Amino acid sequence: MKKKFAELPLRKGVGIIVLNKKNKVFVAKRIDNPKNFWQMPQGGVDGDENYYEAALRELREETSITSVELIQEIDKKLTYILPDHLIGIIWKGKFKGQTQKWFVMRFMGNDSEINISTKKPEFLDWKWIDLEDLTKIAVNFKLDVYKNIKQELLKILS
Repeated sequence: MKKKFAELPLRKGVGIIVLNKKNKVFVAKRIDNPKNFWQMPQGGVDGDENYYEAALRELREETSITSVELIQEIDKKLTYILPDHLIGIIWKGKFKGQTQKWFVMRFMGNDSEINISTKKPEFLDWKWIDLEDLTKIAVNFKLDVYKNIKQELLKILS
């Protein structure tokens, strides 16, 4: 069975690092994993959609946030592989993980704009955290991605 999973493709995705005016990072707790794991908004790229359009769409769909300005696109793509117990469950078993293009954005609105009670809600709760805490809140299989993002953000914000 493992060999079959190894042959699955990676999903093409985006991730969005939303920073508020104090450079705190937006994170949310997933409905399907209500333990103490939080994540930044992310999702798949549809058809011929470009990465930036997908990032703006995913951000709007998951958080209702539209008041953002692009700070920087992270050059390298970051990949994670699902743990064995989630392969075959997430994404209807079509993918073994995700390769993501990440965008750093500045939130220009007020917190009242943020609404996670969307048409297809993915999150239970949200909060702003310090950049240094980013790797403390991530689920294990996304930890390397979050470590990379933290390093990139430190370069961008210094």
